[in-house]
Amino acid sequence: MTQPTWQAGRFRIDLSAPKIMGIVNLTPDSFSDGGTYSRSARTALAHAERLLAEGAHILDIGGESTRPGAAHVPPEEEWARLQPVVEEIAKWNVPLSVDTRRSAIMQRLLGDGLSDIINDISALEDNGAIELLAAYPSTGICLMHMQGLPETMQNNPQYQNVVAEVAGYLKARAQACRAAGIRSERIVLDPGIGFGKNLQHNIQLMRHLPDLQAQTGLPLLVGVSRKRMIGEITGEAEPAQRIHGSVAAALYAAERGAAILRVHDVKATADALKVWQALR
Repeated sequence: MTQPTWQAGRFRIDLSAPKIMGIVNLTPDSFSDGGTYSRSARTALAHAERLLAEGAHILDIGGESTRPGAAHVPPEEEWARLQPVVEEIAKWNVPLSVDTRRSAIMQRLLGDGLSDIINDISALEDNGAIELLAAYPSTGICLMHMQGLPETMQNNPQYQNVVAEVAGYLKARAQACRAAGIRSERIVLDPGIGFGKNLQHNIQLMRHLPDLQAQTGLPLLVGVSRKRMIGEITGEAEPAQRIHGSVAAALYAAERGAAILRVHDVKATADALKVWQALR
């Protein structure tokens, strides 16, 4: 049976109903908002406050764009983007997730008490990352599946059985964490919609979320908000105009058992979830 709570730093997050993770991108080349919130820490913090007011349960802060074809960002630049924002949000009474794949950034965050959750698109593959997280026994962890790297991951991704391969990888990464002493209650898994997958791969993963959950035994985080998948289905080329399709996908994921929904459009998602929950 999947765990009902997520140990996430200062918090134990109840997963008996879907939780909303609101996205704050600090990257000038963000695919979803074109860098709107990267202009200053003040702008980013105002956006974070708005997401909380709209119903976000968790804030996810990212200082490196990992969209398809994204350029390399030096660690020093990633940290310079993150530091002023996370230092302020860490004072708020809200679960703070940081989206990073670099153990050097994780070390700074955790050493300074600036993150409740490490959300890693590379599933703690960076050298020393698992050992580092094992040394911080309350920090929440999200392990994501990605085929390849952001620079090249959408260059003709191939699978024999995408559901089985994603489940197998995530199970193996979770087991590597457990072998290092990381408790299961700290871990959630993300199938990585759009990360080294084409439209049919993404559709298969969404349809088989219950199977992924059953095979891994851990809660699932799903992030499909404004992604290319939504544009391909709806014909909407502009990411910021993909709200309606994104909300439909979020509700579908919730219906299929997703515990956490990582979204840009918090109010639209929160309102839709309230109606869905009332009518179930």
